[in-house]
Amino acid sequence: MQIEQARPTEAATVAAVLNEAAQWIAAEGRPLWSAADVALERIQRDTDAGSYFIARSNGDVAGVMRLDLEDPHFWPEIEAGTSLYVHKLAVRRAAAGQGVPLQLLAFARERARGIGRPFLRLDCVADRAPLRSLYERFGFSLHSVIRKGESSFARYELAVQSPDSSSS
Repeated sequence: MQIEQARPTEAATVAAVLNEAAQWIAAEGRPLWSAADVALERIQRDTDAGSYFIARSNGDVAGVMRLDLEDPHFWPEIEAGTSLYVHKLAVRRAAAGQGVPLQLLAFARERARGIGRPFLRLDCVADRAPLRSLYERFGFSLHSVIRKGESSFARYELAVQSPDSSSS
């Protein structure tokens, strides 16, 4: 699996993966992202900013995720500069069952280490048991459950050992 920062010209590719995942989840009766959340204009802005990453398997797009340096919406109390935040992790249906989410999370963990962020954090709708189980198996710990509007969100964190701390 090769994971690289999405180029601005790949915004439509990122949007296609997110829309495929959103449609699949909605078809299962568990809608997640709104059309605005995965609209090309928004994805283009985030891709232009260097926030999206694409996972490829044998050259084929397998999944995507967005990494943010701050998340004041879901984590307003967290000190700036202490965390890297995972958002919009999605896997193409053709790549399901190949461990893509775990490889994307491992990449995010290494990225957090590399930029000196001691925590990797993420959130998900609280009633998504399979997703929560995936995060917990990876090593994330439940930080808290918060309400935003009509929904509850589970917030997870993972302590990330910096490269310097292992040599001391």
